[in-house]
Amino acid sequence: MLNTVFMPEIALMLMTLVLFFMTLGKFRTGTVQAASLVMAAVTLVITIASIGTQGLMFYDVYKIDALSQLFKVVIVLGLFLVFYLGTGLTGIEEKLHTEYNMFISISALGLVFLSSSVELLTILLSLEISSYALYVVIPFRRGQGRIHVEAGIKYILFGAASTGLTLYGMSYIFGLVHTTYLSELTLKLPGLVATQPLAVIAIVLVMTAFFYKLAMFPMHFWAPDVYQGAANETTSFVATLPKVGAVLLLLRFVSVAGVDITQVTWVLAAIAVMSMVFGNFSALVQTDLKRLLAYSSIAHAGYVMIGILTADEMGMAAAIFYVIGYLLMNLGAFYVIYNIAPKGENVTFDDLKGLSRRSPLLALTLLVSVFGMAGVPPTIGFMGKFMIFTGALHKGFYALVVIAVMNAAVASYYYLKMARAAYCAADDAQEAIILPFSAKIMGTFFILAIILIGALPQSILAAAKAAVATLL
Repeated sequence: MLNTVFMPEIALMLMTLVLFFMTLGKFRTGTVQAASLVMAAVTLVITIASIGTQGLMFYDVYKIDALSQLFKVVIVLGLFLVFYLGTGLTGIEEKLHTEYNMFISISALGLVFLSSSVELLTILLSLEISSYALYVVIPFRRGQGRIHVEAGIKYILFGAASTGLTLYGMSYIFGLVHTTYLSELTLKLPGLVATQPLAVIAIVLVMTAFFYKLAMFPMHFWAPDVYQGAANETTSFVATLPKVGAVLLLLRFVSVAGVDITQVTWVLAAIAVMSMVFGNFSALVQTDLKRLLAYSSIAHAGYVMIGILTADEMGMAAAIFYVIGYLLMNLGAFYVIYNIAPKGENVTFDDLKGLSRRSPLLALTLLVSVFGMAGVPPTIGFMGKFMIFTGALHKGFYALVVIAVMNAAVASYYYLKMARAAYCAADDAQEAIILPFSAKIMGTFFILAIILIGALPQSILAAAKAAVATLL
């Protein structure tokens, strides 16, 4: 059984090991990137082939099911796209290119472990594997003063605080239920949530680390500075893959707490509202695109939480669909940022001026990505929001949906502002951007994926519903 169900993890570990041995020698950036892309592609094929496998391993702390395998596919796909996005690694110190790819792979490996972890300490260890690798790579930036050092310190400090609070919450849960296995917590915790306020506090404290990964209120303060300070390649990873893992954990914990409307539901609803309001209104005044996308991610965390807290098949499947769309839309935006900034510098609205004439493909990719994030049909973002809001209405959360729709309207302003800068602002006689063939393929992929999955969501939605069925 180990040889079949554990193959994605083995492939990713072998990939990390190969990159480790490559750090002992001197290889050109092209060689490192080619090796990383090939190994990531092989791992993706193996992970897709593992869909449908089931099993429990390592004294039942590691569960292989439809939910875990779907998220592993998304995580490995995201890793492949980040490697493809960062071909050349222009924002990273040249002598650190091999180490950079190795640590990024280790972080993705931690998220893959996280997908199958169904025991509190195993979840914590997987979170830390993912986080510690990012603590190392965030300062790997070339020629931008000390802003990357500040970003690394802030990420570490907030990570340490969230881990401490999560451990504190786990100690409460163990004291109440005397087990760390999610399968046993599912039987005992819902009854305690209804009668013991301490159980509600414990669950919220445990979720602190998930909020940190998701950049959700109140663990969101690190996001703007880290997004701005890290290299463009690093930010594209931090902004997407850890959030996929956080959504999975929130799905598992909300199902553990019970599917009925409880005090936990209202706490999560308040957090969702604060995330949407703070994120969207703060994004309105940003000029740096990475800071804007940071505040945007805080708001998107609120939208995802609406689907999760419904705790039923419709809402949770919509949350999974939305986070897949979020990964594609954000990577599409970072693909544009990466190609506009050839030396890895930060990008502002001024850098978008005349983009439609300098590079029509980059402008169209940006347009489709921001339209998706704004929820304009027929993009994947529109379909995700529509399904999340439908699930919340079905559950009776009318006020929450009204607030979310109002926030989506606010968000459309700064998303359309990006599109306007690319298509309507003056050119200022800037030079044309010449894209290599591989970059053209990447842009075309993002455009087609964001539109076609939004227009034809049935297959991914069916996979999401099958994954949710393992929870409910």
